[in-house]
Parts: sequence; C-alpha cells; structure tokens
Amino acid sequence: MIGLVLAAGAGRRLQPLTNELPKALLPVSGERTILDIALGNLREVGIDEVVLVTGFAAQRIEERVDDFERRYGVNLHTVYNDKAEEWNNAYSLWVARQWFGEGALLINGDTVHPLTVEERLLEARGADILLAVDDGKPLAEEEMKVVLDSDGALAHINKAVDPAVAAGEYIGVTLIESRAAGALTSALETTWSTDPSLYYEDGYQEFVNQGGSIAVTSIGAADWVEVDDHTDLVRAREVACHYLPG
Repeated sequence: MIGLVLAAGAGRRLQPLTNELPKALLPVSGERTILDIALGNLREVGIDEVVLVTGFAAQRIEERVDDFERRYGVNLHTVYNDKAEEWNNAYSLWVARQWFGEGALLINGDTVHPLTVEERLLEARGADILLAVDDGKPLAEEEMKVVLDSDGALAHINKAVDPAVAAGEYIGVTLIESRAAGALTSALETTWSTDPSLYYEDGYQEFVNQGGSIAVTSIGAADWVEVDDHTDLVRAREVACHYLPG
C-alpha cells in the first residue's frame, strides 16, 4: 500500500499566500507544512512509498522532494496534473490511477488531521473503499456530506445533501484497496469526462451507482481542519500545534 496526497489545486481563497505556493506547503505548526503533517502520518503507520499529485506551482513541491524524503524516510514520486488549474480533482485522482492500483491511503493536500485518522482507517480495514467521516460536527452547506444505507454503507456523498439526513462529513482521507482500483478508475473517468468540474467524491458516487460498495468509519474526537480560506488556516494552526511531530 502506498500513500497518495492530492496537492494540485491553486488555493485561490488563500491568496496572497498561495500566489506562487500550493496550499499543501503552507506552514501550520512552526515550519511544518500541511504536507509535512500528511507525510509524517503516513510514515508513522508504516507507509514509505508516497505519490504526490502536483499541478499549480508544482515546481515548489519538486524542489523540496529530497528534503521530504530525508526527513520522513519515504520514497516520493510526483505525478503532474496538467489540467489542475482548469479541472477539478476527479481528474487529479484519476491521473494517479496506476499508483492506487497498489492500494492507497489517500489524503487531500489541504486536510490537517492527527495520526489517529490513519490509524482508525487501518484498524477498520476490510471494505474495498473506506472513508474517514466526522460524525460529530454540526453540518452546513459547504461540507462534503455522506448518507448511509440501511447496512451502513455509503448511499450518497455530496455537498448538496440535506444536513438533516446526513450521517457526517467526509474529511478527505480514504483507504483504497487494490481490488477496487479498476472499478474506481472507470468511475472517475466517467465522472471527469462527463463534467471536468466534478470532485473525486462524485467519482465515489459513480462507483456506488455502478454497484460498488464504500464503507465509512468515524474519526471519533479527532480535531481536524480542511484549509480552504484564511479562517481555516488560523484554525489549522491552532490544532496542528498539538499534533506530535512526524
């Protein structure tokens, strides 16, 4: 199993900090960046092969690859998404299809979360695809909400889901088993070719629509933040300082 970090987006709501820097490289705990925390978490759960999907300001990540490898004892590979500034992240995940065929722990490059999230996913391992879900947070319009079926499997995932019927928020961390890679690749291709502005979570929905099964597991009381804007970044810096260094 590999680690897979999506770090291709432009992060326009974080300008001017992201004028020339991908938001995965924004510092959130001293000199530690969002990407540092993701890499540290992956290494702590025994993953030493990591793929970074890059796009906007890709060279800023490329120039730090050697340092990240030394710091975390991982082998880093980069996959360039040449449409990162035009299309959404369903395509970003699809361009890494040859890598997640080995099985992957997928982390959004703007999600700041503690090691316990990866640990819980690995402890609950068994389903073809397993999503980390915050089932305690109050929900509103912006969250990527999940609805479960009567067996507790994913029925719907979308920001437009009514919060009153949602079981929680998907936090941007997924365990993908190798046996699901082919069907997921097909679902993602259907998604981005239908509408390039769609999210990879729409690809998960397509996977379910095509007959696949996706499970969820609660992250418990983990303190995490999706960093979309400056307010989120302030909050990320408040919580990340309590995480153990990777």
